[in-house]
Amino acid sequence: MQTALTLVVIPTYNEAENISAVLDLVLRLPSSYHLLVVDDGSPDGTGDLVAAKGREHPIRIHLLRREGKLGLGTAYIAGFKFALQNNYELICEMDADLSHNPADLERLTGPVSAGEADLVIGSRYIGGVRIMNWPLSRLILSFSAGIYTRAITRIKIQDVTAGFKCFHRRVLEAIDLDRVRSNGYSFQIEMNFIAWKKGFKILEIPIVFTERTEGRSKMSKAIVREAAWKVWDLRIRSIFRRL
Repeated sequence: MQTALTLVVIPTYNEAENISAVLDLVLRLPSSYHLLVVDDGSPDGTGDLVAAKGREHPIRIHLLRREGKLGLGTAYIAGFKFALQNNYELICEMDADLSHNPADLERLTGPVSAGEADLVIGSRYIGGVRIMNWPLSRLILSFSAGIYTRAITRIKIQDVTAGFKCFHRRVLEAIDLDRVRSNGYSFQIEMNFIAWKKGFKILEIPIVFTERTEGRSKMSKAIVREAAWKVWDLRIRSIFRRL
């Protein structure tokens, strides 16, 4: 059971079909995780559902409403700042669409709490591929993105775009969050790369990723283009020590 004060940050946009189930599953875990939902003005009422849950669990559920769709990266940055300002020791990332199994939070937070790692990544690719219900084209794109990223940045992480993670607060404190500019899946690459270059211990543990059954994926060509460019930006900045 987790004893360190832990915040799970969940960005949302139009996740009314999933968010209540996600919150309930986390609340039922043995550890008393706190949750922060960062909602980008979802027109489907996601924020209102979270607010209602927050009234039932005012200590454990928090809601940050933002005006308009501002993006994944800025949502996580806002969540990280909230966590640091409110003295959370462990800070987790998790999707709102049930693609991540909330029960795996215990496996992510354990090594960080025990001092075995500074950042734990729930990996879809460590020790084999563990992805359910993806079309072959998306699997190839994701797997190839990892090869491409590792070749350019030299980072030693198999699942470079994973969005299921646990940071110790010291990692986030060491990163200038205002300089993290990525806003799609490249946000995950940038955070991993900076943590790695700063010498923090990173551990990947295997998880099963299950594609959403409700709602729509946020993947787009713009997100792919941003990630393709970002790895070169990170490599160049690291050469000139501007991270």
